Amino acid sequence: MQTSIPCMWMRGGTSKGGYFLAPDLPTDTARRDKILLAVMGSPDTRQIDGMGGADPLTSKVAVVSKSERPGIDVDYLFLQVWVDKAEVSDKQNCGNILAGVAPFAIERGLVRGCDEVTKVRIFMVNTNQTVVATVQTPGGKPEYAGTARIDGVPGTAAPIPLSFSDTAGSTCGALLPTGKALDIVDGVPITCIDNGMPVVVMRASDVARTGYETRDELDNDTELKARIESIRLKVGPLMNLGDVKTQTVPKMILVAPPRHDGVVTTRSFIPHRAHATIGVFAAVSVATACLLPESPAHGVAQIPDGQTKLMLVEHPTGASPVSMTTQVHDGQTEVTEAAIISTARALFMGQVLVPGNL
Repeated sequence: MQTSIPCMWMRGGTSKGGYFLAPDLPTDTARRDKILLAVMGSPDTRQIDGMGGADPLTSKVAVVSKSERPGIDVDYLFLQVWVDKAEVSDKQNCGNILAGVAPFAIERGLVRGCDEVTKVRIFMVNTNQTVVATVQTPGGKPEYAGTARIDGVPGTAAPIPLSFSDTAGSTCGALLPTGKALDIVDGVPITCIDNGMPVVVMRASDVARTGYETRDELDNDTELKARIESIRLKVGPLMNLGDVKTQTVPKMILVAPPRHDGVVTTRSFIPHRAHATIGVFAAVSVATACLLPESPAHGVAQIPDGQTKLMLVEHPTGASPVSMTTQVHDGQTEVTEAAIISTARALFMGQVLVPGNL
């Protein structure tokens, strides 16, 4: 006999995965992870015996519960299910899967939908942050059709604005965990930064690359991957992350001058495979690095004017829009709020099956 577990499959931003109510999964972490590995079909590069799509971007899980925190509607735990090994990680957040949390919460009755628009306050358990998601809800139900377009997703959908105000240092304890906007590691100038996602930003030209390579070219570039992995392992302790050999953070980001009216062009590693796009929080961290005069990113970036800046972070399949509200304090530019526009769509609602012996 197999065991059935209530589940929704949703696309959130440029990722997709399983969305579960917390009470429908075991409270014991080891048992929960075994079940989620079976749900996705890991470890297997094809994930042929599960729901995963043989890619880190489609092997993701959101665990959502009614929040008991004052002023918060729901708690959201993100879990990255590895494709090729029996491991489930809660060491990072995911802003793409986050885009589906508010409509999921409304669909499953955790939040009552208002007529026309519903604001959902979400506590992100992984990083102890709060985000406000705004969902179009005519008649109190999530509307998925709309005119918003995000690169990396075909067609259009209803926009879901996500507004953050407490992302700095969410994982590493400080926006600049090394205390500097510029470090030199293995002879390469880098910025170690955490504005929602720990990332290491470096100019592509400083590792003898253009920054415009395709995803396949980067995945097959063993010399480059070995070089940036050496940097990643060395900066882990400097970023208060410890030994990161088996961790999914920090992400490694190559930057180059923009090509299509954006602020900067990026090529991301997550951390060992090239990303088809760029993660939502990684885009926020990169955009923040572009604002720091000492950062290698600043020299290749085209920064828009104004206190509130719409910054398009280019990636292999388009660009991620990030809105940054800044202020100058003691001569230094500080980011006071970051917002992104994402979309989501419900793909499946029902029961997912796992072997009964789990």
